[in-house]
Amino acid sequence: MFNKRDRNEVRKIRHERVRKKISGTPDRPRLCVFRSNKHIYAQIIDDVAGNTLVAASTVEKDIASQLNECDKKGEAKIVGKIIAERAVKAGIKEVVFDRGGYIYTGRVAELAAGAREGGLDF
Repeated sequence: MFNKRDRNEVRKIRHERVRKKISGTPDRPRLCVFRSNKHIYAQIIDDVAGNTLVAASTVEKDIASQLNECDKKGEAKIVGKIIAERAVKAGIKEVVFDRGGYIYTGRVAELAAGAREGGLDF
């Protein structure tokens, strides 16, 4: 009999495969996305130095106060705009988008759209 892998395990395998090809540099850091059932997280990472330069998520109190009547896609778009604002303040204009092994639709796509609206290029 076949044992079906759970969806998160398959996502992690897909993420490892994508990460072989993309990496963040000081000139063009990596915008990494993680989503759980309730929240969405985004980080801008310099993989050469191993530092997180900018981060935003729906868990933060100042962001959570803006999300009162939004659905999950709306929350993701707001997080994308906020991480873009923080990145522009830190002097980051171009990033490499790392979707974290998730399919580029729904909340991941909305976060990317919000980041582009906020001024990031990828």
